[in-house]
Amino acid sequence: MSGAESSGWYNSRLHSLSIIIPAYNEETRLRPTLDRISEYVNSRRWRFLEIVVVDDGSRDATAEVVREYSRRWPAIRLVSNPGNRGKGYAVRNGMMAAQGEWRLITDSDLSAPIEEFEKLIEAALNHKAVVAIGSRAVDRSLVSVHQPIGRELSGRVFNVVMRLATGLPFLDTQCGFKLFHRDAAAIIFPRQQLDGFGFDVEDLFIAKSHGLKAVEVPVRWANVEGTRVSMMSGIRAFADLVVIRRNQIAGKYR
Repeated sequence: MSGAESSGWYNSRLHSLSIIIPAYNEETRLRPTLDRISEYVNSRRWRFLEIVVVDDGSRDATAEVVREYSRRWPAIRLVSNPGNRGKGYAVRNGMMAAQGEWRLITDSDLSAPIEEFEKLIEAALNHKAVVAIGSRAVDRSLVSVHQPIGRELSGRVFNVVMRLATGLPFLDTQCGFKLFHRDAAAIIFPRQQLDGFGFDVEDLFIAKSHGLKAVEVPVRWANVEGTRVSMMSGIRAFADLVVIRRNQIAGKYR
């Protein structure tokens, strides 16, 4: 089903959309990303759309790029974190500032093309889910450019450990392309505790704890050079699994 053919199918069921982009020192990659999103959404006719760029204490001109675009396109707005707090903090801040019925998180490099949103919303509506997560692992043939082998292998190991530690069934929790209904966002993000790499797992764990239905959807994806994820971040993600269990015992997700 092409985007043009499918747009009529879900336009009548999609009331409003917020696209949330966490950004840290992204003045170079942000311009083509905003141009691409603008081109895509202008071809659709949704009742309400906003693009929320969350500046995580950037030291470059990220904030000014967003202000420049917002002067030409008022649907774009800037949310600023109080300093560099981490991607998890930026996502939570953006989700809680967003106003759309559906709220899409996408990385600033568009490693998952913005058009893949249509797969997420279709899966969510068809399965009556309130969370839909993009996945590189369900169908690896959709990955056109892979991560360096070391990162890819460590990601697979992390996923095995994550499933054992949390009971979550997902094959890829770390893809930065996820869709939440506002009702799910209202439950999940005020309870999120982690600001670092493990926040994705925590959000899905909170969703499961509250009986929120989530679906995993294979999406096209291509690794983009210049990732902000360091080896130390990956190591901390394993420690975050312990923190998530500790938070659960302490009742922080109730």
